[in-house]
Amino acid sequence: MKLVTVISVFFLGFANICCAQGYRSEFEKYFQEGDTLKQREVLSKWQLSDPEDPELFTCEFNYYYFRSMQEVITVTAKEPEGEKFVLTDSAGRVAGFLGSQITYNKALFQKGLERIDAGIKLYPDRLDMRFGKIYVLGEIKDWERFTDEIIQAVRYSKENDNQWTWLNDRKVTDGKKFFLSALQDYQLDLYNSGNDSLLFNMRKIAAEILKVYPGHIESLSNISITYLVTGEHDKAIETLLQAEKINPEDVIILNNIAHGYNLKGEREKSITYYEKVIKYAKDETTREYARSQIEALKN
Repeated sequence: MKLVTVISVFFLGFANICCAQGYRSEFEKYFQEGDTLKQREVLSKWQLSDPEDPELFTCEFNYYYFRSMQEVITVTAKEPEGEKFVLTDSAGRVAGFLGSQITYNKALFQKGLERIDAGIKLYPDRLDMRFGKIYVLGEIKDWERFTDEIIQAVRYSKENDNQWTWLNDRKVTDGKKFFLSALQDYQLDLYNSGNDSLLFNMRKIAAEILKVYPGHIESLSNISITYLVTGEHDKAIETLLQAEKINPEDVIILNNIAHGYNLKGEREKSITYYEKVIKYAKDETTREYARSQIEALKN
């Protein structure tokens, strides 16, 4: 059930990891077959033959991560996330739910982290290693280590000037754009958790990004959103006005400023910014939304 979903997400490009001749292709073959004993045998031979091969670290990481995963079938009164079966009583009323839950063996999971950490230490430019670690920390909802790893990557991006490599040491095209775009996805993971305490983590990551990339509008926007959610409208607007100075025609920023002033009850200022949205928006849907907001504010 959910286990299949997790594998498909994380291993979207797994075939590329182990597509070369030798140990990598052998490991990939046994991985696809689900033969963990043979996987372990290949890794042992590989360690003796070429202990610092970067792909060895990624394969070891994957081996321990998937070994650590355990799918447990549970019956609950509360509707679980993901795939589930609805259980009904004799009257056809919902009596509960049958679903699956993924748990992790802590020792095996930690062993995987140790191997990818060793890989990152030897090959700090390998962004797939860093992102792989961040991904699994998100899967177990260890948001503090998730946040810390992102911040470490941000700091290192200044040192290597975003000269990242990926699977099989391929150079990442437009490394800065790729890196910062991926960080937005991780920020979204925090936001979508529904845990308001993680808004601080979002703010912490965005603040770190701005230290290295002071003109990064997306991070200013992320900070403002955390303030809007917590009702700190003045702080949100202050941050958004900084972003407007960088790009006065950014429709998302202008729309959020208008929304912030609306929440504060400052109608005239809100209307002014919705008018800016109408001026700079390239699509009619956005312009029509701004017009409807202005109309509501005037009535």
